[in-house]
Amino acid sequence: MKNLIFYIVICFVLGTLTSHSQIQNDAVRFNLKGRVEAKNTGRPISGVSISNFIGNLVVTNGLGEFEIKTKIGDVLIIEHEDIVTLRYNVKKNDDVLILVEDFETSSTSARLKSSPDISLEHQALLDSTDKYKAQNIERSIDYVAQSISLLGKRGRKKELARSLSKLGEIYQYHKQLDLAIDNYEDALDANKTIATSLLLAKAYNLTLRFKETANLLNPLLEIKSIPPYQSVQLYELLGDAKKGAGKISEAIQLYNKGLLIANKNQITSKMTDLNSKIADTYSLSNQTIEAEAYYGNSLELATQQAPKRALQEKEKVADFYNAKNRYSEEITMRKNSLQDLKKLNSPNAGVTKLELGDTITSQRINYKIANAYISQDKYNEAIPFLERSIVEAGSEDDLVVQKDATRKLSEVYKEKGDFTKALDTYQSYVALVDSLYVRKEQEISRANRFNREIASAQNRLTGLEQERELSQSKYNLALTEQELVKESNARQQWIIYSLIFGLLLTLLAAFFFYRSNQQQKLANNLLALKSLRSQMNPHFIFNALNSVNNFISKSDERSANRYLSDFSTLMRSVLENSEEDFIPLEKELQQLELYMKLEHSRFEDKFEYEIRIDDDVQISKYQIPPMLLQPYIENAIWHGLRYRETKGLLSVSIKQNGSKSIAICITDNGIGRKKSTSIKTQNQKKQKSKGMGIIKKRVAILNDMYADKVDIEISDLEIDGSGTKVLFILKKEK
Repeated sequence: MKNLIFYIVICFVLGTLTSHSQIQNDAVRFNLKGRVEAKNTGRPISGVSISNFIGNLVVTNGLGEFEIKTKIGDVLIIEHEDIVTLRYNVKKNDDVLILVEDFETSSTSARLKSSPDISLEHQALLDSTDKYKAQNIERSIDYVAQSISLLGKRGRKKELARSLSKLGEIYQYHKQLDLAIDNYEDALDANKTIATSLLLAKAYNLTLRFKETANLLNPLLEIKSIPPYQSVQLYELLGDAKKGAGKISEAIQLYNKGLLIANKNQITSKMTDLNSKIADTYSLSNQTIEAEAYYGNSLELATQQAPKRALQEKEKVADFYNAKNRYSEEITMRKNSLQDLKKLNSPNAGVTKLELGDTITSQRINYKIANAYISQDKYNEAIPFLERSIVEAGSEDDLVVQKDATRKLSEVYKEKGDFTKALDTYQSYVALVDSLYVRKEQEISRANRFNREIASAQNRLTGLEQERELSQSKYNLALTEQELVKESNARQQWIIYSLIFGLLLTLLAAFFFYRSNQQQKLANNLLALKSLRSQMNPHFIFNALNSVNNFISKSDERSANRYLSDFSTLMRSVLENSEEDFIPLEKELQQLELYMKLEHSRFEDKFEYEIRIDDDVQISKYQIPPMLLQPYIENAIWHGLRYRETKGLLSVSIKQNGSKSIAICITDNGIGRKKSTSIKTQNQKKQKSKGMGIIKKRVAILNDMYADKVDIEISDLEIDGSGTKVLFILKKEK
C-alpha cells in the first residue's frame, strides 16, 4: 500500500470571514470546485471518484478537475483504484487542491497519455489563428483567447508568451502597431525568447522607435548559440534601426555582418534582402556605383529564387534608375517587369495580387513607364502607356492610379497642344476625384468600425488575461496558506493569516482595477482622437472643394487647374499626416503656407499674408497636432478679412516663449468677431463652427494625454473690437 498525503488549500480568502458566518451557512448547498494532481510531477489525475453523503457523485476529467454540489460540514469521499479511500470534511465554500504523493502506475501512465495534451491543443489553436488572420481578424483573435483560456490557473508562462506573441503578429499584420508592441512586450515579460524579441524589434522599427530597437537587440549580440537565421535577422533589424536614425556607415557594417552569416549558411532569401538593403543604404548617401553593384547582386539572387521575388527586386532597381534620371534603363527594366507580371498573373502561376502587393500592378508599372517617357519629353511614346494604365486601373477598380494617369494624360495632351482632348481628359479626372473622395469617406467609416472591433477584442483579451492572472494569484496564495495551515492548527493563527491574505488580495484586485481603468481611458482617448480626425479631414476637404467649384463656376480653367494642382499637393500632405497625433511644426507651417496661398488666389484683393519666424526659434524641436492652425486661418479670412473694404493683412508670427515653449500668434485686421457675428444671417447664427468644435475637443484630449501641451487664447486685436488675435502656446517635447 502506497503512502498518500493530500493537501487541501483555499485559493481565495475573504479576510473578514468569521466563524459566525460559517455557522450561518452550514445548511446552504453550493458547487465546490477542485483539482487532483500528483505532487511529485504536477500532472493531473483523471478518473478519481468524488462523492458525498448527500448522494452526489462526480469523476475528475482529463485535467484532474471536478465540481460537486455539497454543503459545509459534509464529508467528501475520494476514491481511485490506485489510492486508498480518503475522506475530507468540507469547512468552506472555496476551491480545493488535492496533491497525491508517489502516484505512478502503469495504468495511470496510460490514462495520462491518452488524456488531452494541453500543449498540443494550445499549439493547434495558435495554428488556427494563421488560417483566419487575413480574412477574419475577430475569429483569429478568438482563437488566441481560447488558447489563453486553455491554460487555466497554472503558470504555463511559455504557452502564455506564445499566445501573446501570436496576438502581436495578428495586430501587426493589420497595421495596429501600438497594440502589437504592447502584446510583444507582455510576451517577453512572461517568457523571454529571441523570436519574440525580433518581432518586437521589427515593430519598433516600423514605428520609428530606433533607440528602443537598439536597447532590445544589443544584449542578444552576446549570445553565442543563436541560430544562423535568427542571427541574420538580428543584424538586419539593427541595420534597419541605424539606417532609420541616419547612421549610414554603421547600418552598412551591420548589414554586411548579417550578409556574411547568410552567405556562410546559404540562406538565399536573406542574401537577397541584405544585398538589396545595402544598395538602398548606399543610394541614400549618393554612392551610386556601390549601390548599383549591390542591386546587381540582389537582382541576380532574386532571379534564382522565385519569379515573385525577382519581380519585386526589378521594380526596386527601376526605382533606383528613376531616382538617378536614368530613364532608358528604367523603361527597359519595367517593360521586363510587365512581361514577368503577365506570367505570374496567369491562372497556373498560383500567385495572388495580395502577395505581390499594391505597388506591383500592371497599371502602376505602365504609369511609371509613361512618367519616364514624359521626363524625356517623349509624349507620343508616353500616351499608349497612360491609356493602358487607365484601362487596367479601371478594370481593377484602382481609382488612385486611374486618377493620376488621367491627370497626367491631360497634361500630356496640353503640352502637345491638343486642348480638346486635354479638356475631355481633365473632366474625366475631375469625375475620378469625386469618386475617390466618396471612397475615402467610405474607407474612413470602415476604418472607424474596424478600430472599434479591434478595441472590443483587445478589451476582452485584457479581461481574460486579468482573470487568468487573478486565478494564478489565487492558486499561489492557496498553496502558501496550505503550508501555513500545516504548521499550525490554532484557530487564532489561522484567522490572522486569513486577514493578511485577504488584505493582499484586496490590494491586488485594486491594483488590477486601477490599471484596467487607465488602459480603458487611454483606449477611449485614442478612439476619440481618431474619430475627431476622421471628422476634421472631410470638413477641410469639403471647404477646399467649394473653392475649386468657385473657379469652375467662373469658367476660369487656368486658375482652376493651378488651384487643383496646389490643392492636390496640400491634400496629399494632409492625408499623410491624418493618422498622427502630432507632426513636426515645420510640416504644419508648410501646409499652412500652401493653404494661405490657395485662399489668397481667391481673395487677392482682400488681403496679403506673411509668416514670420524669429531667428532664435528652433521649429524643428517642436511638434503640433495636424490641422490645428488651419481653422483659425480660415476663420480670419472668411469672417474677418473678406468683409474689409480695403486690403487687409493676415500675419502668422512665431516667437520664443521661455526655454521650453514657443508662442504662435495669428492676427488679422479684419472687421472683428463682434461685427462678423452681427452681419451673419439667422441660419448662420444657428450653426456652430464645426472646425472650431473639433479643434477644442482634440486639444482637450491631447492636453489630457500629454500634460497640457497646447494652450489657445483668442482676443480682439484692437480696443474698438476690430481685428482678431489667436495666441497658441506650444510646449517642447520632453
